[in-house]
Amino acid sequence: MLTMLRLALVPVFVALLFADGGHNPKWRAVAWAAFAIAMITDLFDGEIARRRSLVTDFGKIADPIADKAIMGAALIGLSMLGDLPWWVTLVVLAREVGITLLRFWVIRYSVIPASRGGKIKTLTQGIAVGMYVLPLTGLLATGRAVLMAMAVLLTIATGADYVRQAVRLRREGRRQEALRTKAAQ
Repeated sequence: MLTMLRLALVPVFVALLFADGGHNPKWRAVAWAAFAIAMITDLFDGEIARRRSLVTDFGKIADPIADKAIMGAALIGLSMLGDLPWWVTLVVLAREVGITLLRFWVIRYSVIPASRGGKIKTLTQGIAVGMYVLPLTGLLATGRAVLMAMAVLLTIATGADYVRQAVRLRREGRRQEALRTKAAQ
């Protein structure tokens, strides 16, 4: 239910972000609240699923889609409004799409679990993007730029780590598959 709520919040968030031309502080604050709710429900969703052993096939597919949808909508929206450089949006989205494709590339052999670095990256991205949604000025605006730079660096570093894991898992899986085939003959 929390995943579905997050998915439903995506168009609401986008509408709020662009309300009244996209730069009205009141609407931006309301958009931030929708974004914050979506990000917080992601934390609760995963925790509840693990604690209660409610991990489902639907959740395995829908949860990452919901995460990428809200983050992608925020990044694209902020770039469209001129508040966030497009290169940041492109780096983050390229990493997210690439890692999703990598997961499918190795799924036959193994699952690439979310790493601690990946979770820190998600948290840093969420806070940084949230700060961009808010109409901040002065020192806080500088702080959000520094936090976004950290998020981009974590995005690149964890992406490289996932590539390394995927190559290793696929190589290992193919080797195990070849040994099983050889043993069956």
